[in-house]
Amino acid sequence: MEYHPELTTQQILCCSCGTTIPPNPTNMCINCIRNQVDITEGIPKHATICFCRNCERYLQPPMLWVACQLESRELLALCLKKLKGLNKVRLVDAGFIWTEPHSKRIKLKLTIQKEVFTSTILQQIFEVEFVVSHQQCDDCAKVMAQNTWKAMVQVRQKVDHKRTFLYLEQLIIKHSAHKDTINIKECKDGLDFYYASRSHALKMVEFLSAITPLKSKASEQLISTDIHSGTSNYKFSYSIELVPICKDDLLCLPPKIAKSMGNINPLVICYRIGNSVHVMDVNTLAVAEISTQTYWRTPFQALASVKQMAEYYVLDVEPCGPVRGKYVLADIQVARAQDVGRNDTTFFARSHLGGILNPGDSVMGYDIGSSNFNNDAFDGLHRGSLPDVILIKKAYPSHRKRNKGRNWELRQLHKEEEDMAPRKQDQERIEQDYEMFLRDLEEDPELRSTVNLYKADKPKKEGDYAMVEESDSDYEDEDFPEIQLDELLDNLKLDDGPDNEYDSDQNQDGEDMMMD
Repeated sequence: MEYHPELTTQQILCCSCGTTIPPNPTNMCINCIRNQVDITEGIPKHATICFCRNCERYLQPPMLWVACQLESRELLALCLKKLKGLNKVRLVDAGFIWTEPHSKRIKLKLTIQKEVFTSTILQQIFEVEFVVSHQQCDDCAKVMAQNTWKAMVQVRQKVDHKRTFLYLEQLIIKHSAHKDTINIKECKDGLDFYYASRSHALKMVEFLSAITPLKSKASEQLISTDIHSGTSNYKFSYSIELVPICKDDLLCLPPKIAKSMGNINPLVICYRIGNSVHVMDVNTLAVAEISTQTYWRTPFQALASVKQMAEYYVLDVEPCGPVRGKYVLADIQVARAQDVGRNDTTFFARSHLGGILNPGDSVMGYDIGSSNFNNDAFDGLHRGSLPDVILIKKAYPSHRKRNKGRNWELRQLHKEEEDMAPRKQDQERIEQDYEMFLRDLEEDPELRSTVNLYKADKPKKEGDYAMVEESDSDYEDEDFPEIQLDELLDNLKLDDGPDNEYDSDQNQDGEDMMMD
């Protein structure tokens, strides 16, 4: 039988406390090493982290603010960067210790290692407590304070109504083009958009350029200069002027522009506004497009706007010519609505509305024969070739009398109004423009497809609708383009600033820029 001697580990006494331990290069036990050497020395056990309550972001020195969730990897990395002595030790493990969310305390449990003597590595676990201190970030401070904007976009249009900006407001809401604004101020002739960054203002200018013809001008103002670093602080302003031409306006083109578009008849109507002005000759259905550059080289004003239109009754409709899409050329006999029952005066007009008008309908148009226009281009036309009436769009007066309530509504931007309250007549004009804009949305399916309509919060009561006798039902407009329920969106109360950013290339939804 072979003999195997039992191997025993050699033991020594600790040179400090005399405890029996296995031999090591220090000849000391672990407790004595920890008493003499603290590897956490130089690592702070208490620190402060700054938190903005408005935007819920944490400060990452020196000037960066980052959004982090509680007990997330991003917050853990942010806290570890606040500890200066960690680069001298080896970090083995790090984690959060649960604390009450309202305690404003964040605790970390760290495990580190460090070589204290030759071939001797000591591992230690300790806690670090962070106090959450409230501090307002620069972006929130600019929003809260006044006159701290960096860039401004001034949008103006020299017309006597607000309907252009009502439609522009809906396009901005649909494409979330307002999410970077810090303030929106309503002025007499337009809107002012304030931004904390110049790039955000340029993005708004690009958005407006994609949906409407405009002329822009940029300017800058020096605020301060640092002579040591050579840097300067500027405020930027962008002045945007929209063309003073609106949908359904009557135009008299200057001879130079009319010749450049194939000698089109100078007396035309504007049937659409996109990133250019689209005009039509109602006598021949000839169409032309006036680009932004062409208009501003030879600017001109509209001959008449929708507020100057009169109501006519259709007596007879006789199609007589070509068809262009939904437009059908026809000879239409009409009479003024105010002359019915007084005289037998009638007018013959050639119009593009032959496909939608029937005898007995109402139509809105311009009375050319009895109007006096102060326009040099119009004065140069031959009076004998001018029509008496130019018809623009179909009207639905019987529907307005029957139905006075709406089961839909529009959202509006949060705008800061002018310091001086509008006068009573100005307020009435604003309400009238808003009502006309809502009617245009109801009567034009193509127009309302470019905006978002929402279900009304409260269903219309029975008293909101006018009571109609059974005998009046024969006069209801059967072809009135009713707004269907599937066209309405749920009116959810969301936070300001939607997540979806607008796409400047998606200008088809806003192509038909209704300016009046």
